[in-house]
Amino acid sequence: MNDVSQADRYLLDQIRRGSSDGWTQLVERYQGRLLAFARGKMPRAADAEDLVQDTFVSFLQGLPRFREEAGLETYLFTILRRKIITWFRGKQTNVCFLQDTLASEGEDSTDAAEVLADSGPTASWYVRRDEQEEQQRAALSAALREIIDGYKRKLDFQHLSIVEMLFFCQLRNKDIAAVAGVSENQVALCKHRCLNEIRATIRERPGGESAPVSDALLSRIWREERPSCLKRSTIGAYLLGTLDDAWRDYVSFHLDRLGCAFCRANLADLQEQTRVQPAPAFRDRILQSTIGFLSRVDR
Repeated sequence: MNDVSQADRYLLDQIRRGSSDGWTQLVERYQGRLLAFARGKMPRAADAEDLVQDTFVSFLQGLPRFREEAGLETYLFTILRRKIITWFRGKQTNVCFLQDTLASEGEDSTDAAEVLADSGPTASWYVRRDEQEEQQRAALSAALREIIDGYKRKLDFQHLSIVEMLFFCQLRNKDIAAVAGVSENQVALCKHRCLNEIRATIRERPGGESAPVSDALLSRIWREERPSCLKRSTIGAYLLGTLDDAWRDYVSFHLDRLGCAFCRANLADLQEQTRVQPAPAFRDRILQSTIGFLSRVDR
């Protein structure tokens, strides 16, 4: 799993103690990239700002239930993404990038921190089921991240790009072959090898032997945990033109062809930082709207 960084954990500890300084630092750290992401999706800048503001409110409201199993950036993006899906539900949107081909209909529109209530079997039955599913998902997530990291270490960006299109975008083999410049048989072989690697990797992990390895589950993990997303430092190096050719071409694909909205938001934020110092007005608006929730955080 993409755990919370040491710097973010320090801020979270401060916020849980009711520190307004810690909350201000967290807002300043993430407001730019969240706003860039929302502006890339929403028709009006004002709507984007409203959703980002709501995201920080929801984050504070759900903080007592945040178990720090995912990175803080991923968690905030998940909240914001679901708010955007809710906003657009029932409306027609334009497809601009490969990742936009993934339909949002049927996705959970609740905030990441919310827990859905259910009825039926006993509570203990749900506890056992949830523990088993959590183990299975953790094993699958770790295996997927390990395989992706292996592609990157070997600079095998062709296979990584194909796997991204298979599971992140859920494109057809025919369409992937056209984008990657390979045959459909090569795409099918790449998928077969990847799934076999995942199954072999999870066997050694708790809960892994019984973990389902389906396209749908892999796609869900990819959307929620973003295992192939670029480090912020890598995007910065891309902007500076200091990456080698293989990395530069892959980063360009990930940003401009795949159209990963999360990494494009980081790119836009970094570009904005190189132009001007962000005005404090939007930060102050967020702080004013959330300060009342800070005192309610369960400490």
